[in-house]
Amino acid sequence: MRCPFCNHEDTRVVDSRLADEGSSVRRRRECPACGSRFTTFERVELAMPTVVKSDGRREPFDEQKLLRGLQRALSKRPVDTQKVHAAARAIQKRLRETGEREVPSRLIGGYVMEALRELDPVAYVRFASVYRRFEDVEAFSAEIERLRRAYEENDAQQLSLLPEKKGGA
Repeated sequence: MRCPFCNHEDTRVVDSRLADEGSSVRRRRECPACGSRFTTFERVELAMPTVVKSDGRREPFDEQKLLRGLQRALSKRPVDTQKVHAAARAIQKRLRETGEREVPSRLIGGYVMEALRELDPVAYVRFASVYRRFEDVEAFSAEIERLRRAYEENDAQQLSLLPEKKGGA
């Protein structure tokens, strides 16, 4: 690999580590000519399916567009950036696992809604309101009620960590 500082033809790997939960390798390199150090990342490049838009247009899958959509929905919400990136990677993995050469944009939108439901209910409702084109307050209300029921069902299935107190204080 060329040195980005002096353009020398060859560099030496000083250190290698797994990064991004094992999906890439981080390499620390050093140039023998100028002594500068820099970092490179090595990732497997897998072909993503082409996205078929609702109007029939086809466009290549854009990882940055997916990430921007998640970040826009999660704007000003208390969600860790690492969780957002992990959700984007999980969505990409699901798309690759379909084995299809083309996927409808609606499928990606559905995956995004599932991820947002897990990350943050407010972001989920924000995204759903735009994605499903809510026309009035009733549509919002119905979606929030559906979300509330799902959370109540989930809470009912969880066991309490503390024993129930019987009697007074």
